[in-house]
Amino acid sequence: MSVETELKLRIAPEHLNRLKRHPLLKKLSTARAATRKLYSVYYDTPDLELYQRAMALRLRRVGKQWVQTLKGGGEIQAGLHQRNEWEVPVAGEALDFEVLKASGGKRLPLALRKKLQPLFVTDFSRTARMVVFRGAEIELSLDSGEIRAGESIRPISELELELKSGESVQLFKFALALLDIVPLEVEYISKAEYGYLLHGTPQPAVSKTSFPRLDKSTDVAAALQSMIGSCLLHLQANIFGAIQKLDEEYLHQVRVALRRLRVVLSITETFRADDELGKLHEQVAELCVELGRLREWDVFVTQTLAPIRSCLPEQDALRLLNISEKLRAQCHTEMENRLQSQDYQRFLLRFGAWIHGDYWRKPAVDGLTLPCFATQILDKRSRQVGKRGKNIATANPSQLHMLRIACKKLRYSAEIFASLFARAKAKSSYLSALTTLQDILGTLNDIAVAHRLLDEMDAGAQHESTILIRGWIEHDYMDQSVKLNKAWKKFSAQKVFWREVARSNG
Repeated sequence: MSVETELKLRIAPEHLNRLKRHPLLKKLSTARAATRKLYSVYYDTPDLELYQRAMALRLRRVGKQWVQTLKGGGEIQAGLHQRNEWEVPVAGEALDFEVLKASGGKRLPLALRKKLQPLFVTDFSRTARMVVFRGAEIELSLDSGEIRAGESIRPISELELELKSGESVQLFKFALALLDIVPLEVEYISKAEYGYLLHGTPQPAVSKTSFPRLDKSTDVAAALQSMIGSCLLHLQANIFGAIQKLDEEYLHQVRVALRRLRVVLSITETFRADDELGKLHEQVAELCVELGRLREWDVFVTQTLAPIRSCLPEQDALRLLNISEKLRAQCHTEMENRLQSQDYQRFLLRFGAWIHGDYWRKPAVDGLTLPCFATQILDKRSRQVGKRGKNIATANPSQLHMLRIACKKLRYSAEIFASLFARAKAKSSYLSALTTLQDILGTLNDIAVAHRLLDEMDAGAQHESTILIRGWIEHDYMDQSVKLNKAWKKFSAQKVFWREVARSNG
């Protein structure tokens, strides 16, 4: 078995030919490029048992030789694909499970093997060359062709960078050098996954990834690296669905992933400052602000305006709806363009280089255990919430907004480190009270935002419909304010679940 480590990038056909001829590739190449035809047949059962096990089985013809490959397991992090791979030559265009067994590959049950059938094919030309980049040996492959499943066809035009020796960080740095030459996009979906989509497999499900469980003995840096990787995976898993507009939930989960990532990066800066980390954190914050702007219009159209449209004068209601829908659509278009822009691709590749780079190799902080570090973070976040909520009964919308942000940071921080602390009942009660408080503050903020959006649309005019909407949402604001005071008292009465554990580890 080998572990395949590669970075996949989409590239337009016209840029593919341009890159082939670029002097940089000739300069870095250790041998002449070779082009060959690759024809692969992918197998699975009618109910897609291999797909459900995150496995792929293919027969590939390379020249006159057939090669059987089984892939399974592994992970994707910051666009880097790492999968276990069992690859063996076979006599012809027929699956050979004895050869697979002899190679140490996974044993497939007899019942499953009997049901295997061809599902789709990939048929493309690959121009490959070995390059040496900053000490790493990398196979660069330029693929052009198509995927076929029945009558359905999808073109292939992509670039693969496979690490043969050296450090994986150099894959990202090499990709950044190539991005200076031609436009590229980080590809999260493999050819096999596209084949399954063509075959009729349901679109990828919305990912609602939670933070991974932590062990008290884990090094702080390793724990933070794991958390950042989890956030990036959450983000990547939903980007395709968000851009393709498969469901509004994909975009919501992109927002959630970026918010979580922003909090984890803030915690990481507390652990150890770093210039590149600071720049990446700033870019994540900018993305969060842009997505927040989009969410404001989504909430206004679907939650603020929709339930009261029937109560408004018909002409005014139609006017407000048309204006708000136009501005909402504009925000959606801007965000879709941003997520497909070269600046965003550069951001992803820089993130990949950083998360696989030297930051994580620096010596650990002496005597700093993960539970103690978590307690320091949670204490700080808890104090910030207490300070912001001290005069909650008389707080204005701006002050409540600051309290909401503090609650959000505390909640995400508590969720990040919750698995370190065993007091399940106390954790559940604390997080439940904090979530309720944050939700009410979120509703109050949405009402404050609605006033601002009405100002933007009306530019100071006092239309009858605008006055009616303001009266409606102000009534809701008063109701939510009463709930807020109760929620604050309940949250303030909660016992923090992390301090007893910290004392026992002190």
